[in-house]
Amino acid sequence: MSGIAAHQHAGPGVTISFAFSSIACALAGLCYAEFATLIPLSGSVYTYSYAAVGELMAWVIGWDLILEYGVGAGTVAIGWSGYLHNFLQGFGIQLPAWSSSAVATGGEGVVNLPAVLIILLITGVLVLGIKESSIFNMVMVGIKLSVIFLMVGVGSLWVQPENWSPIAPFGWNGVLTGASLVFFAYIGFDGLTTIAEETRNPSKNLPIGILSSLGICTAIYIAVALVLTGMVYYDKIDVTAPLAHACQVTGLKWLGPIVAGGCVMGLGSVLLGLLLGQSRVFFAMSRDGLLPGVFSHVHGRFRTPWISSLIVGGAVATASGLLPIETVAHLTNIGTIFAFMLVSISVLILRYKRPDLHRPFRCPGVPAVPILSVIFCIFLLIGLPREAWIRFGIWLVIGFVVYFSYAFRKKALCTAEVSPKTPER
Repeated sequence: MSGIAAHQHAGPGVTISFAFSSIACALAGLCYAEFATLIPLSGSVYTYSYAAVGELMAWVIGWDLILEYGVGAGTVAIGWSGYLHNFLQGFGIQLPAWSSSAVATGGEGVVNLPAVLIILLITGVLVLGIKESSIFNMVMVGIKLSVIFLMVGVGSLWVQPENWSPIAPFGWNGVLTGASLVFFAYIGFDGLTTIAEETRNPSKNLPIGILSSLGICTAIYIAVALVLTGMVYYDKIDVTAPLAHACQVTGLKWLGPIVAGGCVMGLGSVLLGLLLGQSRVFFAMSRDGLLPGVFSHVHGRFRTPWISSLIVGGAVATASGLLPIETVAHLTNIGTIFAFMLVSISVLILRYKRPDLHRPFRCPGVPAVPILSVIFCIFLLIGLPREAWIRFGIWLVIGFVVYFSYAFRKKALCTAEVSPKTPER
């Protein structure tokens, strides 16, 4: 997404775009940390909204989170496919045109087959269990970070400062649009809160995980953006595999395949987190009676909501195989920004309604921090294109139809006679 943001919207100002998005996420992250320790249950902002503002708004948020996690996973899968193509081309392997991209992109492609296959693979890993998934995740993250540090370290030697001028070739509105686009990169901390119920000592570990991950990711993103736009002039950046392509066109051809391979491995960890988050949101909504009970059914051996994981994986694989990356990226961003806004508002409401509650972690600066979070989110929403708003509106209408035709009539809430089992800790 950094390549698309720099090439089409922000130019070298994509670095500022990342910084702006990080401020918005830090403000929302403080609100998330308060709720995550106050209500350490699966479901993330859906669960928090249920406690603060009731069932209907919780349904809207839960429906909204499908865009964040499910559609977000599709976005990453499409990006993963682009790096896989770049990696294979380094060894003289060219995938058939029909299987290289979605038919909606307007080329010769019919289906983005690599994107479909990686989603199905990650889904299988998630069905096996949290412990197995975490080991798989640690390996991929280790590879990814090693490649990123290598890219930044070596690439910085090939930076040409003149490539950073002008800083905002599309104007500052372009930088804001870039911030709205790369905002997607920060949603990982939200994913942490979806597995609060499966976390040891959540009152201590969740705030540490949320805030430290935001800080580390911000530093990494800004460093990568500086190196990328310094190595290649913004209008020459490749939008399918920007980091690997930057190496290949600046004399670092030996580094290109390494970066592409690292991205192929590393983006798998992102997919793991997004698909995990989506299945846990469905688990929480099903447990409350807003979705069919099949979504909260836990496998007897693997101790995971396996049916929910399979349904999510199948739907995401279909979307990633048939849709272009910008379409799904915009939907992910608008869904995520709305979720961040509502959790910030929910903190204010619950502080007013229940000031007596014990909060292991208290968001500092209330009400200023939640209000600032909402303001920053509004600025990010302004940067999204009209088409994203139209698709989002259609998505919300579908959500209300589902709610009033099923969930509203058959809600069991948390007072069901038999509660489903909780996934393993």
